[in-house]
Amino acid sequence: MTGPVPSASPASEASAELLAGLIGSGVRDLVLAPGSRSQALALAAMELSRTGHLQVHVRIDERVAGFTALGIARETGVPVAIVCTSGTAAGNLLPATMEAFHSGVPLLLLTADRPPELRGIGANQATVQQGIFGPFTRMAIDAPVPPTAPESGWTGLARAAVEASLGLRGDGVSGVAGPVHLNLPAREPLSAAGAADAVPGPAPARASADTLLLDRGPRTVVVAGADAGADAEELSHRGGWPLIAEIVSGARFGRLIVHGYRELLRDEALGGRVERAVVFGHPTLSREVAAVLARADVDVVAVRGGGEELDLNGRTTSAAAVAVADGPADRQWLGAWMNASAGQVIDLSAPAPDQDGLSSEDKATRLSAVRAELDAVRRRVDREILADAVWRATWPHDRLVFGSSRLVRVADQVLGGKKVPVHANRGLAGIDGTIATALGIALASQASGAVGVTRVLLGDLAFLHDVGALLLPADEPRPRIQVIVGNDGGGTIFDGLEVAASAPAEDLDRAFYTPHGANLRELAAAYGWEFAQVTTRSALDQALTSPVAGPQIIEVPLER
Repeated sequence: MTGPVPSASPASEASAELLAGLIGSGVRDLVLAPGSRSQALALAAMELSRTGHLQVHVRIDERVAGFTALGIARETGVPVAIVCTSGTAAGNLLPATMEAFHSGVPLLLLTADRPPELRGIGANQATVQQGIFGPFTRMAIDAPVPPTAPESGWTGLARAAVEASLGLRGDGVSGVAGPVHLNLPAREPLSAAGAADAVPGPAPARASADTLLLDRGPRTVVVAGADAGADAEELSHRGGWPLIAEIVSGARFGRLIVHGYRELLRDEALGGRVERAVVFGHPTLSREVAAVLARADVDVVAVRGGGEELDLNGRTTSAAAVAVADGPADRQWLGAWMNASAGQVIDLSAPAPDQDGLSSEDKATRLSAVRAELDAVRRRVDREILADAVWRATWPHDRLVFGSSRLVRVADQVLGGKKVPVHANRGLAGIDGTIATALGIALASQASGAVGVTRVLLGDLAFLHDVGALLLPADEPRPRIQVIVGNDGGGTIFDGLEVAASAPAEDLDRAFYTPHGANLRELAAAYGWEFAQVTTRSALDQALTSPVAGPQIIEVPLER
């Protein structure tokens, strides 16, 4: 009895079957970093891109590739595949993998590898790739070397990988989404001429979640952290409970939003009387929220999101979904919060022109009004004005991305409510990968038909940390994106941390602020991005609202 005729390149055949399986399970995007060992996967991906079944994004830097995939998956909620070669290439995916794990973002890490006989003997570009991402994956498989029987080879991995990345378990219970690692060893020949084809299919449906019914008795606040989304605002509305929504939550809108929540949480008459907090997403921007969630006398209900389950007080209840019991709202409790919130609203808009003064027949009055108008036009941009200008320029058809810089904390303190799609890598709140993540979000939103602009607000160090993401392939769609850099010449976020009070000034400056002399205009020119530097509110507003046809950098110098 004769077996199947072996392929000229088993690696090519297995790669085509794996990618076809991913496409059949709903995957539509793949980010590729070039390399030799991954050539079979790369060529299969390129063939599938020509048939229109797969959108391939090429990045020369695996770290950038990982965060680009993270941004696409953030925007779409669909798993995104990343292909890289062996060796240090796989290690460069770790930062994005960690963030995806803690944020609950579905990624598929496809790392090409040497076969087992070349591991541990000093072979070139061979390292310990199996299990390289440790605890930061929902599933990790060191695949068999092709050719193998279809049921035990790469073919059968696709659907299981997609389901695991979406948090779907065999017991029918919906878990938490996150990264999945498929380590894919192959022997030479690593590629051969051939065709790859696939039949697109939908992503697996999520399992229905058990719902926890919340009674109306306790004095309750709804807390919306990063990635909370509109569910937090809806629960607040249904329960008649004040909504404490971080600026990165995507829930800072509606009539029950609490302005100036930090100060009100410190108020014993309000924050001190909280009996229950229902938490969506991952709160990270204020110590006041963390203090409430850590109190032993507060019942905390955490609606399951990404990464680790929230349990700051050691007795938090985790729930997949929540609903509110019938009954009247506690209007006295809600009213106290709303009255206090009204006094916390900050208006950063420019004062309206003095029309009477400008048209006055009295020369001194008219000149005074003109000077006031010129002062308003020439008003230098500070952090509060910068955050306000970006917020005002952004609308529901746009996307807004916050970097983990000082600016996101300022925005959280001063901005009001607005229903805007917001993204931020707050799973671990690192500054790395911000531009690449935003580019992924921009590309994914444009591909879905969104007509708006993606704006990313970040500091100069976060910008420089990810400057390699500015390199975009000439043959891929140009993203409509504005990268707005608040440049204060270093890491002034440390001003508000303990080290600012304890470190010698020289050590603080060199080891924490890390001042630099980078020229952002020249960096923009080197990577082919449009560039503008603005210093006044009027110039900033004009830059933010002008038509955007491609990638732009807007630098806003800020006082140290």
